[in-house]
Amino acid sequence: MSFIGRRMLTAGAALCLSASLYAGSAADDIQVKGGYTRAVPPGQNNSAAFLSLTNVGDAEHALVAVESGASKIAELHSHLMEDGMMKMRRVEKIDLPPGARVALEPGGLHIMLIDLTKQLSPGENVEITLVFEDGSRKMLPTPVKTVQESMKHQHH
Repeated sequence: MSFIGRRMLTAGAALCLSASLYAGSAADDIQVKGGYTRAVPPGQNNSAAFLSLTNVGDAEHALVAVESGASKIAELHSHLMEDGMMKMRRVEKIDLPPGARVALEPGGLHIMLIDLTKQLSPGENVEITLVFEDGSRKMLPTPVKTVQESMKHQHH
């Protein structure tokens, strides 16, 4: 390879590297609002978390996983009507197009916390980590709320 060819290759690599350094990660581009985790009665092993995600960046992103120390398993779920019955199903990802707002709410997309590791009491926080397609992560504390509290929250 000639000297000029090597210089062009080096300049091209530097340009790609600098562009990737200035591109925002999904965790930077996604704003989270209104998050909460539902309190459950003693002995109930599963709960759910709800929040609103807005992609304020220019690139398409996707939420691909969730993690929480409050449960052994944390998954992305959706409700769907099947054979006249409402059923929950795990989803592999939630697409977040530029400028879009996606609500994770009761009766729709949500975060399932399966096999709780502790009792969830109103007033405490559950840490949930959102994992995006680019590997970036966003940890957020979600307050534990009763069903009545969360219904008030939805109406205001």
